[in-house]
Amino acid sequence: MRRLLRSLRYLGLLILAAGAALVALVLVNMFRHGSRQLDVAALPKISIDAEAAAQRLAAAVRFRTISSSDDPELNADAFAALKAHIEASFPAFHVAATQEVVAGHSLLYLWKGSDAAARPIALLAHQDVVPVAPGTEPDWAVPPFAGVVKDGFVWGRGAWDDKGNLYAMLEAAEALIKAGFKPKRTIYFAFGHDEEVGGTRGAKAISAVLAARNVRLDFVIDEGLLISEGGIKGLDKPAALVGVAEKGYASLVLTARATPGHSSMPPRDTAIGMMSAALAKLEANRLPMRIDGTVGEMFDTLAPEMSGINRAVLSNLWLTKPLLFGEFAKSGPAEAMVRTTTALTIFNAGDKDNVLPGNASATVNFRLLPGDTEAGIIDHVRQTVANDRISITSLRGNREPPPVTSTAGPSYQLVNRTIREIFSDAVVAPGLMVAGTDSSHYAGIADSIFRFSPLRATTEDLKRFHGTNERLSVEGYADMIRFYRRLLEAAAG
Repeated sequence: MRRLLRSLRYLGLLILAAGAALVALVLVNMFRHGSRQLDVAALPKISIDAEAAAQRLAAAVRFRTISSSDDPELNADAFAALKAHIEASFPAFHVAATQEVVAGHSLLYLWKGSDAAARPIALLAHQDVVPVAPGTEPDWAVPPFAGVVKDGFVWGRGAWDDKGNLYAMLEAAEALIKAGFKPKRTIYFAFGHDEEVGGTRGAKAISAVLAARNVRLDFVIDEGLLISEGGIKGLDKPAALVGVAEKGYASLVLTARATPGHSSMPPRDTAIGMMSAALAKLEANRLPMRIDGTVGEMFDTLAPEMSGINRAVLSNLWLTKPLLFGEFAKSGPAEAMVRTTTALTIFNAGDKDNVLPGNASATVNFRLLPGDTEAGIIDHVRQTVANDRISITSLRGNREPPPVTSTAGPSYQLVNRTIREIFSDAVVAPGLMVAGTDSSHYAGIADSIFRFSPLRATTEDLKRFHGTNERLSVEGYADMIRFYRRLLEAAAG
């Protein structure tokens, strides 16, 4: 008995020692790294006629530049009218820069720099917008294409995505030109017209034009991640996330074939049954979550800005990953950061209630984490479905994840510093863009790609993205203009 008691005491001491060591290790990891934020002085706010700028943006919203994957000339008149409005709104810019129309409606501007040896940069935005969901028009506080400035906001489809960025860039350039600024390095402005349907006619064509001219860009900056206010649990400061990585895109069509016939004599395996089983397997066997690369660096950067349990969790991912994965699984947006997602988007089968269809098809959309490939996704689908009677084909427009931009390079430091100068209260960190942007088409001609929209946004604001009551605050728009002006000065001055 005594020997047993001694053994139990010894075991208890070991457990206490192990627990103390674990706590000590967690604490060491918490405080081993200090803040990674650049020590940058905030710049005084440059005076901007925000109301006049807002009215110009509101006018741009009135042009229904809705793009189509099927009809390249859909709303051609609206794109022409927007082009005319851009030319009329920014006369000094159109004197200083040369304009070129690419692929019918995309716009490429060249603002030539004085130093031919300096590698150029490009500012990207897109002219097109998504349609308004039919039947939701009465839910808008202001008609979606009225282009109204009201209650401190520019209301309407495209005010945020992405005419706000486009016009802010031009407002910044116009103001700099009028102030006598002459860039040392060449600056391109590239405004595609079909980003919302993949950018294959616009941005891809512009990139091809530049490649044919042997243009190599130091960096491009496009729409992307925002300045999140209250969107990151445990962080009491706004988080300016700069997209240095972007997910890939792969849509696969699954087709199950069976013998058609009368519904009164159904066989054991039907096309709809096989397809339903296959889709259920794909949803039940999703690709694994992982924290590495850009997302891991994001957590490492944010952790020192937090306190308490949140800092402990992010500073000890070797221990806390299962806990985080459990939390991420509860939220689609959070889960999308750490998983190649599986989305069932289209299902087609049958056309009569008493006839067994000969085939059933479904489209499954995957958004690929950097490091995953379309070939790997196809293998995953084939192994998961495990049915030779179901074929798998890829849709056009699929693309691999573009290369990840290094945060150690001078271009990232430039963007980081500019954010801190304009939004001094924000914490800057790299991030992963889970949706697609035009910038992916520039991967072959740009050393660095940044996906960042200089706009403060709450979780409530995000619901307006591609949704009802899209709007952009006039004050926030003024800060967007200030950001692009400072970026142009810093990059090309």
